[in-house]
Amino acid sequence: MIAEYLIIPSQILDEMIAHCKECYPNEACGILAGIENEVKNIYKMTNIENSPVSYLMDSKEQFQVMKDIRINNLSMLAIYHSHPSSVAYPSAKDMSLAFYEDVVYIILSLLEKEPILRCFNIRDGQIKEISYIIKK
Repeated sequence: MIAEYLIIPSQILDEMIAHCKECYPNEACGILAGIENEVKNIYKMTNIENSPVSYLMDSKEQFQVMKDIRINNLSMLAIYHSHPSSVAYPSAKDMSLAFYEDVVYIILSLLEKEPILRCFNIRDGQIKEISYIIKK
């Protein structure tokens, strides 16, 4: 069951924003893992597409991350990626690649001076915005 909100520690949020800025002008991508609805770990993934409009995670990295998540008794809570030059809203391609119904999809837009982060649940072609809390 998808959480109604996600708790993201400020340090992990900072790491996620830094990762997205480092990958600019291409999209960045990664996985957030945790317990219940609180993020504990960030896994910065490689976008093997090296594209400003799409991403694809390296399958070998993904396998290692899933193994690490299991070993640490965590759950995959969210998949994040950046939109370097568009708004923080799922694109048609994002919708078609939303295979995990019980995770939060985070999109970080770098279109404005300040990054804009939004969270979504994508299920059966429907988009529902999920709120988030930044934990100090």
